Amino acid sequence: MKFSRKVFISFVGASVILTAIGYWYVFIEGAPQFDPPQEETTKETGLTFQLASFDSQAMRSPRTYGIILPPNYSQNQQKRYPVIFLLHGGHDDARAYADKYAIITVLHDLYVSKKLPPSIVITPDGNDNRGSSPLWDPDYYDGPNGKVGTLIGSELVQVVQSRYRTLENPQFWAMGGISSGGWGALNIGLHHLNNFNILFSHGGYFTDNSGWQNSPQQFIQTLPTQERQRLRIYLDAGQNDTDFLASTQTFHKTLNRLGIANVFYTFPGGHGLSGADIGWNYFHKHLYDSLAYVGMQFMQAEK
Repeated sequence: MKFSRKVFISFVGASVILTAIGYWYVFIEGAPQFDPPQEETTKETGLTFQLASFDSQAMRSPRTYGIILPPNYSQNQQKRYPVIFLLHGGHDDARAYADKYAIITVLHDLYVSKKLPPSIVITPDGNDNRGSSPLWDPDYYDGPNGKVGTLIGSELVQVVQSRYRTLENPQFWAMGGISSGGWGALNIGLHHLNNFNILFSHGGYFTDNSGWQNSPQQFIQTLPTQERQRLRIYLDAGQNDTDFLASTQTFHKTLNRLGIANVFYTFPGGHGLSGADIGWNYFHKHLYDSLAYVGMQFMQAEK
């Protein structure tokens, strides 16, 4: 009995320790990637990530966003630039693209290869009034937890236009995201086509339990034909993410049926914590693909 009691106590103690470690890893540290993508710190990119803030009437509180200005932005005071909004996924914030997905390296390489014209890149904090938690995704719409749709799709657009030298035509404004941010980008973008014509999603989904009005799969079918023709959409999903892949395939088929210009790619990997094609590495790698698509649309709009 003494031996069994010792074993039981040891088991309980180990369980408590593992639970505490698990809680710290998920809720405190945000489940960091074991093998994250690395910025090339020795590379001179001419790019910096900074946080900025403004007082949001939509959310009735101060809000932050990340800003990456194009190279030599301050040297040519007459030049105006296209704009890209990048929406984060669950349990992330405005710093995610810089801290997790090595976006500076992606932008630098695309600028050098001329696959993306120099752009003003904005990374909003998309969390609603509940804050950030691994237990839920941000509500990327106007709902009981705050007017996040208005915040990003309208209010932040006006702030960016007032603070930076932007091109005004929505053909030069793109919005995309990862995971729930992919849903958010399509949902908010489709409700604000006067501001955004180019939308993209990495491993996102296209329905929401709040209803059809926040489900791109349903909402896009209500748009007039003239508005559908303005859209340019990029989609990808990882082969490991069976649910996200199925949702993206269905949405792609809907876009084709409606005659909406789009591309759809399936890549190895998907969500997860470790691997060359997993998690942060998946998103880092395929931001090259989506932003090259965005760049192609910007260049075509210039003609």
